[in-house]
Amino acid sequence: PEHVVSSSYRRAHLRLCLEKLKGLVPLGPEASRHTTLSLLTKAKLHIKKLEDYDRKAVHQIDQLQREQRHLKRQLEKLGIERIRMDSIGSTVSSERSDSDRGETLLWGGS
Repeated sequence: PEHVVSSSYRRAHLRLCLEKLKGLVPLGPEASRHTTLSLLTKAKLHIKKLEDYDRKAVHQIDQLQREQRHLKRQLEKLGIERIRMDSIGSTVSSERSDSDRGETLLWGGS
């Protein structure tokens, strides 16, 4: 009698697990008429599809991180060049302002 109870408990537990699996796996229009084998087969295919999707997502993340590092390096390089250009520009603009003042004096003196 004890093995009968444990056997019926196992079957009930298996039915419960299969019902939970039905809720997790896309089954299509005939969801109520699936056999245990077809449910497990669809679950296996769904898992493979999710693994493939995950693998592609990880690959895309890696690719985007590489691109981000590249762009950050370019941005840093441009920032350094901009600082250099700004310092050159401020030297040039101070020279211009000196010559501008001279031109003003020349024009103002005529």
